[in-house]
Amino acid sequence: MKVPLSAPDISKDDISAVMSVLQTNQLSIGPKLIEFEKVMTDWAGQKHGIAVNSGTSGLHLIVRAMDLKDGDEVITTPFSFIASSNCLLFERAVPVFADIEPDTLNIDPSAIERAITPKTKAILAVHAFGHPADMDPIREIAQRHSLRVIEDSCEAIGAQYKGRPAGSLGDAGVFAFYPNKQMTTGEGGVIVTDDDEIAALCRSMRNQGRGEGDRWLFHERLGYNYRLDELSCALGVSQAARLEEILAMRTDVAQRYHQRLAGIDGVSLPFTADYAKISWFIYVIRLAAGIDRDKVMQALTDNDIGCRPYFTPIHLQPFFREMFGYKDGDFPVTEQVAKSTIALPFYNRITDEQIDYVADMLEKAIRQQR
Repeated sequence: MKVPLSAPDISKDDISAVMSVLQTNQLSIGPKLIEFEKVMTDWAGQKHGIAVNSGTSGLHLIVRAMDLKDGDEVITTPFSFIASSNCLLFERAVPVFADIEPDTLNIDPSAIERAITPKTKAILAVHAFGHPADMDPIREIAQRHSLRVIEDSCEAIGAQYKGRPAGSLGDAGVFAFYPNKQMTTGEGGVIVTDDDEIAALCRSMRNQGRGEGDRWLFHERLGYNYRLDELSCALGVSQAARLEEILAMRTDVAQRYHQRLAGIDGVSLPFTADYAKISWFIYVIRLAAGIDRDKVMQALTDNDIGCRPYFTPIHLQPFFREMFGYKDGDFPVTEQVAKSTIALPFYNRITDEQIDYVADMLEKAIRQQR
Protein backbone atom coordinates (compact mmCIF):
# COMPACT_ATOMS: atom_id res chain seq x y z
CA MET A 1 0.00 0.00 0.00
CA LYS A 2 1.32 3.44 -0.92
CA VAL A 3 0.47 6.31 1.43
CA PRO A 4 1.71 9.77 0.38
CA LEU A 5 2.79 12.36 2.93
CA SER A 6 0.22 14.87 1.71
CA ALA A 7 -2.36 15.39 -1.03
CA PRO A 8 -4.33 18.51 -2.00
CA ASP A 9 -8.12 18.24 -1.96
CA ILE A 10 -9.25 19.62 -5.32
CA SER A 11 -12.99 19.46 -6.07
CA LYS A 12 -14.96 19.77 -9.29
CA ASP A 13 -16.01 23.24 -8.14
CA ASP A 14 -12.35 24.20 -7.73
CA ILE A 15 -11.58 23.07 -11.27
CA SER A 16 -14.63 24.89 -12.61
CA ALA A 17 -13.59 28.10 -10.81
CA VAL A 18 -10.15 28.03 -12.41
CA MET A 19 -11.54 27.16 -15.83
CA SER A 20 -13.97 30.08 -15.64
CA VAL A 21 -11.05 32.50 -15.29
CA LEU A 22 -9.37 30.99 -18.35
CA GLN A 23 -12.47 31.94 -20.33
CA THR A 24 -11.94 35.62 -19.51
CA ASN A 25 -9.31 38.03 -20.78
CA GLN A 26 -8.09 38.95 -17.28
CA LEU A 27 -5.61 36.51 -15.81
CA SER A 28 -3.95 38.89 -13.32
CA ILE A 29 -4.99 41.83 -11.11
CA GLY A 30 -8.69 41.22 -11.57
CA PRO A 31 -11.91 40.65 -9.63
CA LYS A 32 -10.87 37.29 -8.17
CA LEU A 33 -7.91 38.97 -6.45
CA ILE A 34 -10.25 41.39 -4.70
CA GLU A 35 -12.69 38.62 -3.81
CA PHE A 36 -9.97 36.35 -2.43
CA GLU A 37 -8.48 39.12 -0.31
CA LYS A 38 -11.92 39.88 1.17
CA VAL A 39 -12.48 36.21 2.05
CA MET A 40 -9.14 36.05 3.86
CA THR A 41 -9.71 39.27 5.82
CA ASP A 42 -13.00 37.81 7.00
CA TRP A 43 -11.19 34.70 8.25
CA ALA A 44 -8.63 36.81 10.09
CA GLY A 45 -11.01 39.50 11.32
CA GLN A 46 -8.72 42.19 9.87
CA LYS A 47 -9.31 45.28 7.72
CA HIS A 48 -6.81 44.56 4.98
CA GLY A 49 -5.78 41.57 2.89
CA ILE A 50 -2.96 41.65 0.36
CA ALA A 51 -2.61 38.51 -1.76
CA VAL A 52 0.93 37.56 -2.76
CA ASN A 53 2.62 34.70 -4.57
CA SER A 54 3.88 32.93 -1.42
CA GLY A 55 3.92 33.13 2.35
CA THR A 56 7.63 33.92 2.13
CA SER A 57 6.89 36.95 -0.07
CA GLY A 58 4.27 38.09 2.43
CA LEU A 59 6.72 37.90 5.33
CA HIS A 60 9.33 39.78 3.32
CA LEU A 61 6.91 42.61 2.50
CA ILE A 62 5.92 42.98 6.15
CA VAL A 63 9.59 43.19 7.14
CA ARG A 64 10.12 45.96 4.58
CA ALA A 65 6.90 47.75 5.52
CA MET A 66 8.05 47.83 9.14
CA ASP A 67 11.38 49.32 7.98
CA LEU A 68 13.41 46.54 9.56
CA LYS A 69 16.89 46.96 8.13
CA ASP A 70 20.62 46.36 8.41
CA GLY A 71 21.57 45.37 11.95
CA ASP A 72 18.06 45.45 13.42
CA GLU A 73 17.40 42.37 15.55
CA VAL A 74 14.18 40.37 15.35
CA ILE A 75 13.54 37.63 17.90
CA THR A 76 12.10 34.47 16.41
CA THR A 77 12.05 30.69 16.71
CA PRO A 78 14.72 28.31 15.43
CA PHE A 79 12.04 25.60 15.06
CA SER A 80 10.32 26.63 11.85
CA PHE A 81 10.48 26.52 8.08
CA ILE A 82 13.51 28.55 7.07
CA ALA A 83 11.47 31.32 5.40
CA SER A 84 10.60 32.83 8.80
CA SER A 85 14.28 33.73 9.21
CA ASN A 86 15.26 34.23 5.58
CA CYS A 87 12.71 37.02 5.23
CA LEU A 88 14.78 38.98 7.76
CA LEU A 89 18.07 38.30 6.04
CA PHE A 90 16.64 39.67 2.78
CA GLU A 91 16.75 43.11 4.45
CA ARG A 92 19.98 42.44 6.41
CA ALA A 93 18.05 42.31 9.66
CA VAL A 94 19.35 39.76 12.16
CA PRO A 95 17.26 36.81 13.33
CA VAL A 96 17.90 36.29 17.04
CA PHE A 97 16.65 32.92 18.17
CA ALA A 98 14.77 32.11 21.37
CA ASP A 99 14.21 28.47 22.28
CA ILE A 100 10.83 26.79 22.18
CA GLU A 101 8.37 25.32 24.64
CA PRO A 102 8.78 21.53 24.76
CA ASP A 103 5.04 20.87 24.51
CA THR A 104 3.57 23.41 22.03
CA LEU A 105 6.85 23.53 20.04
CA ASN A 106 6.36 27.30 19.73
CA ILE A 107 8.64 30.10 20.85
CA ASP A 108 8.95 30.36 24.65
CA PRO A 109 7.90 33.85 25.83
CA SER A 110 10.34 33.71 28.74
CA ALA A 111 13.17 33.05 26.29
CA ILE A 112 12.10 36.09 24.26
CA GLU A 113 12.54 38.33 27.28
CA ARG A 114 16.10 37.11 27.78
CA ALA A 115 17.01 37.71 24.13
CA ILE A 116 16.07 41.40 23.99
CA THR A 117 18.89 43.90 23.40
CA PRO A 118 18.98 47.61 22.49
CA LYS A 119 19.00 46.52 18.84
CA THR A 120 15.77 44.51 19.10
CA LYS A 121 13.01 45.94 16.91
CA ALA A 122 10.43 43.17 16.54
CA ILE A 123 9.27 39.67 17.44
CA LEU A 124 8.36 37.19 14.70
CA ALA A 125 6.13 34.50 16.20
CA VAL A 126 5.37 31.30 14.29
CA HIS A 127 2.34 29.08 14.86
CA ALA A 128 4.13 25.77 14.36
CA PHE A 129 2.07 23.03 12.69
CA GLY A 130 -1.11 25.10 13.13
CA HIS A 131 -0.85 25.37 16.94
CA PRO A 132 -0.98 29.05 18.02
CA ALA A 133 1.95 30.47 19.93
CA ASP A 134 1.17 31.90 23.38
CA MET A 135 0.48 35.39 22.07
CA ASP A 136 -0.71 37.30 25.14
CA PRO A 137 2.66 37.24 26.94
CA ILE A 138 4.40 37.84 23.61
CA ARG A 139 2.27 40.93 23.01
CA GLU A 140 2.84 42.12 26.57
CA ILE A 141 6.62 41.84 26.12
CA ALA A 142 6.39 43.64 22.79
CA GLN A 143 4.35 46.49 24.24
CA ARG A 144 6.68 46.88 27.20
CA HIS A 145 9.71 47.15 24.93
CA SER A 146 8.01 49.03 22.03
CA LEU A 147 8.49 46.16 19.58
CA ARG A 148 6.47 45.24 16.51
CA VAL A 149 4.94 41.76 16.27
CA ILE A 150 4.91 39.77 13.02
CA GLU A 151 2.64 36.74 13.03
CA ASP A 152 3.70 33.85 10.81
CA SER A 153 0.36 32.10 10.36
CA CYS A 154 1.47 30.32 7.20
CA GLU A 155 0.57 26.95 8.75
CA ALA A 156 -2.40 28.16 10.76
CA ILE A 157 -5.37 29.37 8.69
CA GLY A 158 -8.42 28.79 10.89
CA ALA A 159 -6.49 28.34 14.14
CA GLN A 160 -7.60 30.27 17.22
CA TYR A 161 -5.88 31.63 20.32
CA LYS A 162 -8.32 32.14 23.21
CA GLY A 163 -11.09 32.43 20.63
CA ARG A 164 -9.25 34.97 18.49
CA PRO A 165 -8.29 33.99 14.94
CA ALA A 166 -4.75 33.44 13.80
CA GLY A 167 -3.73 36.41 11.69
CA SER A 168 -5.28 38.92 14.11
CA LEU A 169 -2.77 38.50 16.95
CA GLY A 170 0.11 40.71 15.79
CA ASP A 171 0.67 43.95 13.89
CA ALA A 172 0.50 41.95 10.66
CA GLY A 173 0.25 38.29 9.76
CA VAL A 174 0.59 35.98 6.78
CA PHE A 175 -1.29 32.88 5.60
CA ALA A 176 0.21 30.52 3.00
CA PHE A 177 -1.39 28.10 0.56
CA TYR A 178 1.21 25.66 -0.73
CA PRO A 179 -0.39 22.33 -1.83
CA ASN A 180 0.35 20.63 1.51
CA LYS A 181 -1.45 23.34 3.48
CA GLN A 182 -5.02 23.17 4.80
CA MET A 183 -6.25 24.90 1.65
CA THR A 184 -4.28 25.65 -1.47
CA THR A 185 -3.89 28.11 -4.29
CA GLY A 186 -1.01 26.08 -5.77
CA GLU A 187 1.45 28.70 -4.60
CA GLY A 188 0.36 31.81 -2.76
CA GLY A 189 -0.19 33.69 0.46
CA VAL A 190 -2.13 36.59 1.97
CA ILE A 191 -0.95 39.35 4.29
CA VAL A 192 -3.61 40.40 6.83
CA THR A 193 -3.45 43.49 9.02
CA ASP A 194 -5.44 46.31 10.59
CA ASP A 195 -2.54 48.72 10.03
CA ASP A 196 -3.36 51.06 7.13
CA GLU A 197 0.28 52.01 6.50
CA ILE A 198 1.55 48.44 6.45
CA ALA A 199 -1.28 47.47 4.10
CA ALA A 200 -0.61 50.35 1.68
CA LEU A 201 3.13 49.66 1.56
CA CYS A 202 2.67 45.92 1.09
CA ARG A 203 0.09 46.45 -1.65
CA SER A 204 2.45 48.80 -3.47
CA MET A 205 5.58 46.69 -3.08
CA ARG A 206 3.93 43.46 -4.25
CA ASN A 207 3.28 45.25 -7.57
CA GLN A 208 6.73 46.67 -8.37
CA GLY A 209 6.29 49.66 -6.07
CA ARG A 210 3.38 51.21 -7.93
CA GLY A 211 1.25 53.72 -6.05
CA GLU A 212 -2.44 53.59 -5.22
CA GLY A 213 -3.36 55.72 -8.24
CA ASP A 214 -2.03 52.92 -10.44
CA ARG A 215 -0.54 55.34 -12.99
CA TRP A 216 0.91 53.32 -15.86
CA LEU A 217 4.60 52.51 -15.32
CA PHE A 218 4.83 54.96 -12.40
CA HIS A 219 6.70 53.53 -9.41
CA GLU A 220 6.86 55.32 -6.07
CA ARG A 221 9.28 52.94 -4.32
CA LEU A 222 11.34 49.80 -4.72
CA GLY A 223 9.01 46.87 -5.24
CA TYR A 224 8.78 43.28 -6.42
CA ASN A 225 6.69 41.09 -8.64
CA TYR A 226 4.97 39.30 -5.75
CA ARG A 227 1.49 39.37 -7.34
CA LEU A 228 -0.92 36.42 -7.15
CA ASP A 229 -2.61 35.62 -10.46
CA GLU A 230 -6.36 35.35 -11.04
CA LEU A 231 -6.25 31.56 -11.53
CA SER A 232 -4.74 31.08 -8.09
CA CYS A 233 -7.16 33.55 -6.53
CA ALA A 234 -10.13 31.77 -8.09
CA LEU A 235 -8.91 28.47 -6.66
CA GLY A 236 -8.46 30.18 -3.28
CA VAL A 237 -12.00 31.56 -3.28
CA SER A 238 -13.39 28.14 -4.13
CA GLN A 239 -11.28 26.36 -1.51
CA ALA A 240 -12.15 28.93 1.15
CA ALA A 241 -15.86 28.36 0.51
CA ARG A 242 -15.46 24.92 2.07
CA LEU A 243 -12.66 25.74 4.50
CA GLU A 244 -14.84 24.96 7.51
CA GLU A 245 -15.46 21.51 6.03
CA ILE A 246 -11.77 21.05 5.24
CA LEU A 247 -10.71 21.98 8.76
CA ALA A 248 -13.29 19.60 10.22
CA MET A 249 -12.03 16.79 8.00
CA ARG A 250 -8.45 17.40 9.10
CA THR A 251 -9.48 17.47 12.75
CA ASP A 252 -11.20 14.13 12.20
CA VAL A 253 -8.02 12.69 10.66
CA ALA A 254 -6.02 13.89 13.67
CA GLN A 255 -8.49 12.30 16.06
CA ARG A 256 -8.34 9.01 14.18
CA TYR A 257 -4.56 9.09 14.45
CA HIS A 258 -4.85 9.88 18.17
CA GLN A 259 -7.03 6.82 18.70
CA ARG A 260 -4.96 4.49 16.55
CA LEU A 261 -1.53 5.52 17.91
CA ALA A 262 -2.50 5.76 21.57
CA GLY A 263 -0.77 3.08 23.53
CA ILE A 264 2.10 2.49 21.09
CA ASP A 265 5.13 2.41 23.35
CA GLY A 266 7.65 5.13 22.61
CA VAL A 267 5.29 7.45 20.68
CA SER A 268 4.20 10.87 21.98
CA LEU A 269 1.18 12.41 20.27
CA PRO A 270 0.76 16.12 19.39
CA PHE A 271 -0.05 18.39 22.35
CA THR A 272 -2.82 20.99 22.44
CA ALA A 273 -2.70 23.86 24.97
CA ASP A 274 -5.90 24.89 26.75
CA TYR A 275 -5.86 28.26 24.97
CA ALA A 276 -5.51 26.80 21.48
CA LYS A 277 -7.75 25.59 18.71
CA ILE A 278 -5.41 23.85 16.29
CA SER A 279 -5.76 24.11 12.55
CA TRP A 280 -4.20 20.81 11.58
CA PHE A 281 -1.43 21.42 9.04
CA ILE A 282 0.51 18.19 9.54
CA TYR A 283 0.51 15.41 12.12
CA VAL A 284 3.84 15.22 13.93
CA ILE A 285 4.69 12.55 16.49
CA ARG A 286 7.75 12.38 18.70
CA LEU A 287 9.73 9.26 19.50
CA ALA A 288 11.13 8.46 22.92
CA ALA A 289 14.84 8.68 23.70
CA GLY A 290 16.66 5.55 22.64
CA ILE A 291 14.61 5.05 19.45
CA ASP A 292 16.53 5.82 16.28
CA ARG A 293 14.18 8.17 14.45
CA ASP A 294 16.00 7.89 11.15
CA LYS A 295 15.78 4.09 11.16
CA VAL A 296 12.05 4.29 11.86
CA MET A 297 11.61 6.73 8.97
CA GLN A 298 13.60 4.47 6.67
CA ALA A 299 11.37 1.53 7.59
CA LEU A 300 8.27 3.60 6.81
CA THR A 301 9.75 4.73 3.52
CA ASP A 302 10.65 1.15 2.60
CA ASN A 303 6.96 0.33 3.03
CA ASP A 304 5.83 3.19 0.73
CA ILE A 305 4.75 5.47 3.58
CA GLY A 306 5.55 9.14 3.14
CA CYS A 307 7.22 10.75 6.15
CA ARG A 308 9.57 13.62 6.94
CA PRO A 309 11.49 15.07 9.89
CA TYR A 310 9.89 18.39 10.95
CA PHE A 311 11.86 20.65 11.37
CA THR A 312 15.60 20.73 10.94
CA PRO A 313 16.56 23.58 13.33
CA ILE A 314 17.24 26.77 11.40
CA HIS A 315 20.35 27.62 13.39
CA LEU A 316 21.92 24.31 12.36
CA GLN A 317 21.32 24.83 8.65
CA PRO A 318 24.70 25.03 6.90
CA PHE A 319 24.63 28.68 5.90
CA PHE A 320 23.34 29.79 9.32
CA ARG A 321 26.23 27.97 10.97
CA GLU A 322 28.62 29.70 8.57
CA MET A 323 27.04 33.16 8.82
CA PHE A 324 26.42 33.31 12.57
CA GLY A 325 28.65 30.62 14.08
CA TYR A 326 25.83 28.57 15.57
CA LYS A 327 26.70 25.14 16.91
CA ASP A 328 25.06 22.07 18.36
CA GLY A 329 23.73 22.76 21.85
CA ASP A 330 22.87 26.43 21.36
CA PHE A 331 19.10 25.79 21.62
CA PRO A 332 18.74 22.49 23.44
CA VAL A 333 14.95 22.17 23.50
CA THR A 334 14.68 22.79 19.77
CA GLU A 335 17.48 20.35 19.05
CA GLN A 336 16.09 17.61 21.28
CA VAL A 337 12.64 17.95 19.72
CA ALA A 338 13.99 18.04 16.16
CA LYS A 339 15.83 14.76 16.64
CA SER A 340 12.64 12.97 17.64
CA THR A 341 9.92 14.20 15.26
CA ILE A 342 8.25 12.44 12.35
CA ALA A 343 5.49 13.90 10.21
CA LEU A 344 3.15 11.09 9.22
CA PRO A 345 0.89 11.02 6.14
CA PHE A 346 -1.82 13.61 6.66
CA TYR A 347 -4.48 14.82 4.25
CA ASN A 348 -8.23 15.28 4.13
CA ARG A 349 -9.23 12.00 2.54
CA ILE A 350 -6.80 9.55 4.09
CA THR A 351 -8.68 6.32 4.83
CA ASP A 352 -8.93 4.27 8.01
CA GLU A 353 -7.16 1.47 6.16
CA GLN A 354 -4.24 3.76 5.36
CA ILE A 355 -4.03 5.03 8.94
CA ASP A 356 -4.06 1.44 10.22
CA TYR A 357 -1.27 0.56 7.82
CA VAL A 358 0.83 3.54 8.92
CA ALA A 359 0.28 2.65 12.59
CA ASP A 360 1.12 -1.01 12.05
CA MET A 361 4.34 -0.24 10.19
CA LEU A 362 5.31 2.41 12.76
CA GLU A 363 4.78 0.02 15.65
CA LYS A 364 6.72 -2.71 13.86
CA ALA A 365 9.65 -0.37 13.15
CA ILE A 366 9.81 0.70 16.80
CA ARG A 367 9.49 -2.86 18.09
CA GLN A 368 12.45 -3.94 15.96
CA GLN A 369 14.64 -1.57 17.98
CA ARG A 370 13.53 -2.85 21.39
